[in-house]
Amino acid sequence: MRNVTSGLGVFGIRNKMTLKSAIQDVKDTTLSAVSGLLGKLAYLASLRHKRGRYQHWGIENVYGPEASERALKTLHADILKGVLRTSLPLLEEDLQVSCHAGGLDAGTYIEQLRGHFEDLLPEGRQDSPSAQHLNSVLLALSHLEKNPAGATRLTS
Repeated sequence: MRNVTSGLGVFGIRNKMTLKSAIQDVKDTTLSAVSGLLGKLAYLASLRHKRGRYQHWGIENVYGPEASERALKTLHADILKGVLRTSLPLLEEDLQVSCHAGGLDAGTYIEQLRGHFEDLLPEGRQDSPSAQHLNSVLLALSHLEKNPAGATRLTS
C-alpha cells in the first residue's frame, strides 16, 4: 500500500489517498464482511461462474476484469489453503460461525458445501491432492455434525 498526495497546487487543494491492490481491497472490504473460513471459501466459490471465470462487479469496476480475476483466484486458493491447514476442532467451530452467518444449521451448511464441491476448488480439478484433502475434511465435518456424541475430542 502506498500513499499518494495529489492535488492542484495552484488552488491550494491537496487530497491524500491510499492506493490498494485488488487483493488487499477484497480482503479489507468484501472478505472481512464474510464470517468464517468456510464461509469465505463458499463465497469465493460463488463468484466463479461457468467457464471458471470469477465475477465481482465492484472489484471489476475499480480494478478491471483481469486484475479482479487474478485477485479473486489468488484469494480463493489462499482461503482453501487456510481451510486445509486448520485442525478439525477449529473447523468445527468455524462451521458454526459460517453456517449461522448464512442462516442455516451446520448439517445443512456442510451438505451444501459438499454439494458444490467442484466450485470450492479454485483450480476446479477433483483429482488434485487439495481436492482429496478438502473432500476428506468436508466428509469428516459432516460425520462429526451428524454424530457429535460419537466424536472423540482432542485436547491439545
